[in-house]
Amino acid sequence: MSKLVRNEDAFTGLEAAIVLIAFIVVAAVFSYVVLGAGFFTTQKSQEVVHTGVAQTSSTLEISGPVIAQASSATALGQVSFYLQIAAGGSPVDMKKVTYTVATENHVVTFVDEDSDDAGTFTPVTREFVGTEVNVDNLLEKHEMVMITIPLTGEFADANRIQPNDRFNVDIKPDIGAALGMTKTAPAALITDHNYELY
Repeated sequence: MSKLVRNEDAFTGLEAAIVLIAFIVVAAVFSYVVLGAGFFTTQKSQEVVHTGVAQTSSTLEISGPVIAQASSATALGQVSFYLQIAAGGSPVDMKKVTYTVATENHVVTFVDEDSDDAGTFTPVTREFVGTEVNVDNLLEKHEMVMITIPLTGEFADANRIQPNDRFNVDIKPDIGAALGMTKTAPAALITDHNYELY
């Protein structure tokens, strides 16, 4: 009667090479997946940082003094100032900028004269300054625009800005942080005279 003999010889060189290659392939695939996930996470983190900086930094800045014109001896009639792009800022569509004027007792929102909301909110007037005609309504580098906010109508009667009244003006572009300023009306006013606000 013959016995079954099991061959328990060690791996041959070829079998060992196949197993080694299998381990290397599995390790390579695993490292590719880990590195890919790391690169994806890094890219998303970078996008979040760039978006956060764009949202929190103001793209507009005031250029020059803020001027108010008196409509009477007891009230301001309008406020004017120049805007330009802040250093490193991107172009701003002036049709989408909103302006909020707030006093101690009253808050009014204004929009651009060419805005789609001009029928709902009081419009401000806008005039680009320079030799070139700006047809795209974008405020870009090396450009300035003069904004005039009317303080009549909504600011009539008890809501008007009188001498020595403090008020805030917030300028909010569609992208980026609002640019705010706090000003005080002059102590005395003469009708149709202009005053620099501090």
